[in-house]
Amino acid sequence: MGHLGAVFLLVVGLSFYIWGAASHFVPACHQQREFTCSDGACISTLKVCDGHADCEDRSDELHCSHVWCTKGEFACQSRRCISMDFLCNGVDDCADGSDEASCMNCTAGFFSCGPSDACLPRNRVCDRQTDCRDGRDETEELCGLAQTLPQASPRCAASEFPCKNGHCIRHAWRCDHSKDCSDGSDEENCDQDECLVNNGGCSHHCVDQPMGFFCRCPDNMKLVRDSQCEEVDVCLERDTCDQLCVHNNGSLTCECQEGYRTNATTGECKAEGDEAQLVFTSSKGIQLKNISRSEYMELAPHVPGPLAVMISNRTLYWAQQGRGSIYRISLDRKPQEAVLVLKVQDSVTSMVVDWIHQLLYWTSIEMGWVSVAFLDGSAHRRLITGLDKPSAVAVDPLRGLLFWADCGVSPKIESAGLDGCDRKALVTSSIRQPVAISLDMPRQLLYWFDEGMRRISRVNLDGRQRKTVVESNGYLDRAFGLSVFEGFVYWSDKVTRSICRANKHNGTDLQALLSNVTSPGGVLIIQPVLQPKGPSVCGRPRAVCHHKCVIDLLTQGPKFSCVSPEIGRNKTEEIPAISRSVPATALSDPTFLGILSLIVFLSVLLLGMAAWWWRKEFQPYRSLTVQSFSLKESQDPLVIQEPPMGSDTHIVKETLLKRDLDGE
Repeated sequence: MGHLGAVFLLVVGLSFYIWGAASHFVPACHQQREFTCSDGACISTLKVCDGHADCEDRSDELHCSHVWCTKGEFACQSRRCISMDFLCNGVDDCADGSDEASCMNCTAGFFSCGPSDACLPRNRVCDRQTDCRDGRDETEELCGLAQTLPQASPRCAASEFPCKNGHCIRHAWRCDHSKDCSDGSDEENCDQDECLVNNGGCSHHCVDQPMGFFCRCPDNMKLVRDSQCEEVDVCLERDTCDQLCVHNNGSLTCECQEGYRTNATTGECKAEGDEAQLVFTSSKGIQLKNISRSEYMELAPHVPGPLAVMISNRTLYWAQQGRGSIYRISLDRKPQEAVLVLKVQDSVTSMVVDWIHQLLYWTSIEMGWVSVAFLDGSAHRRLITGLDKPSAVAVDPLRGLLFWADCGVSPKIESAGLDGCDRKALVTSSIRQPVAISLDMPRQLLYWFDEGMRRISRVNLDGRQRKTVVESNGYLDRAFGLSVFEGFVYWSDKVTRSICRANKHNGTDLQALLSNVTSPGGVLIIQPVLQPKGPSVCGRPRAVCHHKCVIDLLTQGPKFSCVSPEIGRNKTEEIPAISRSVPATALSDPTFLGILSLIVFLSVLLLGMAAWWWRKEFQPYRSLTVQSFSLKESQDPLVIQEPPMGSDTHIVKETLLKRDLDGE
């Protein structure tokens, strides 16, 4: 009996030890895509030796003396690397003046050819004609390889000319006295009328010339991308109204949306109610401040990355950079412990809250997908897969639109419905590394920060009316967070360690709201008008739902269905607004499955030993009593206990949680 008791204690102790190890198990970093910090944290390999400490112990920036500026970059005296595009542009991009020290000062809007050469208008830069003596206005570093090399394509677009060797070039490059096709076929037969073939690739009017041709647009349209015409939006062309704009008989009248008031002096639209608050992250944690004040308070002593907020209940969601855990905290409490909402296998690069449908969207730049989950974490799924490097996400639930940026080999900004269908490319040209996006909902505009071009630009939600708003100004080197509110665009910059804002129309009124912020991250503006109430947008085709919106995350593609109360009373007692089915995600982790199997094996071994001892000692006197064991369900709503897998049966419990979401 004594030996059996010792074995019993040994097996029980071993089981508890393994179970404790499993509960504190931290997956190893991905060998190829992640770097392991000295403290065990995981960060993307793209962040190693980039001049900024992403590990708390700064181990990602040790042994980096071999790293210096790459080809196509200018080395500042301050050891900062900037694109050659910003050399001699009249702006102190190096922050020490070394990029402008020996340059001729050109006025705004002109390009400098060097200290002893001319200043060129911007429209003569990268126009395939060398104007500077040293040819710097047509270099590959400045104009990009995509503009100088024809691209192989099985079928050229309507606006492109097919070379004989199968490459495609712009129609506007044909017969311009410059061989753009490697076989020179674009300069052959130039005495013909190119407009007779596919209208020269022009969307409207094609005008033939003695040598070549050009595209022309009607009076109410403008030419974009050499061959396409788009309607002129007078309001956005003049870009003077903060929100609503009425064009009547050549004059513009500016108005404000509901929830805003017009400033009688400046005509700006100001949000009514409480003053807006700014939430940002740094190495010290999550911090909150009123926009007009310099003091700020600490919400949580964590070091997170991306942020998202549900303003109606003042709940902040955040994730650690490079980790797969999403947490939440309340904005109305003192420093507190974060609550785990969801743990996923992929890392979280950026995220956003759909406040109408109670959903959370996020991107994973390492895995190449966009995911969606209910705000309480009860169910989640991958929404859009096969992306290269999805770096940012934004949502407009009032119009049922989802937006994301991809900073991979073919950088672009795309949109889709909330269910991931109806994908559409919004920005595909003159874009290099979009890393942050944000919406100006009153004007229906999308803003993005391009780290490769160091500028903030915007387009409308159809991808038209593009405009560069803020260009490199010494505070726009490596932005992480981006937000638009009232008449300003806000961002955080890791190089200058600051939180800044500038006029959202033209980049003027630059202000550094906070300086010396160590490792600034996500930036959010909190004010109720930024998440206005409205009806649900769901169903196929996408339309406003005035009844109830049923959301199912377990189908092949998430289903958004508009269900009327009459149908609900005929079929069931109550039609739920949101259908939730929680899959057994815990069992999908192979490490967890192995540990669970070991625990089950030890438990069976323990029961077998106990049964053998009982039969051996007491069989002549009493019968074996079979006891029933049950697993008590966790009371923590964030943890779902899965039943063990027996030798004969495998039971997976699916929980169907439902919530009503009434249409307005």
